[in-house]
Amino acid sequence: MPNHINSSASFGKRQEYAVIAELLRRGYDVYQTFVDDKGIDCIVRLNSREPRYIDIQVKARSKDCNPRNAWRFSTFEINNPRPNDYFNFYSEFIDTYWVIPSLELVSTSLRLKSGLSKGKYSVNFCNLRANGKITARPKFNAYKNRFN
Repeated sequence: MPNHINSSASFGKRQEYAVIAELLRRGYDVYQTFVDDKGIDCIVRLNSREPRYIDIQVKARSKDCNPRNAWRFSTFEINNPRPNDYFNFYSEFIDTYWVIPSLELVSTSLRLKSGLSKGKYSVNFCNLRANGKITARPKFNAYKNRFN
């Protein structure tokens, strides 16, 4: 298998497609963006009398990362948090998604206060215990695999 298949960028793109496929499987209309310069990987049209649109940003961690970081997402930006803006996080290591509105993410994640990543966010969905057991952080249970 060619090395480029395992690169971080190609893994991220494959996960974007996996999220899009899951949304399509659930009956949503999904529109892809050509350029991700606004932090939007896809847009979902919700069916109603007056259509509503949701912007989705996908963040993914591969199983090849350091196991201590497999469910930690650090130094990401939340541009203009708003009701129709969602983040979809995926950890391949534990095969889990978390779908969180950006307005809730700014209140449940850590905003970095210094260093090169000042102003960016970090979120940790699980803890790795001394005995090697992975435990989910309860405050994120409501977002686990929440595609609806």
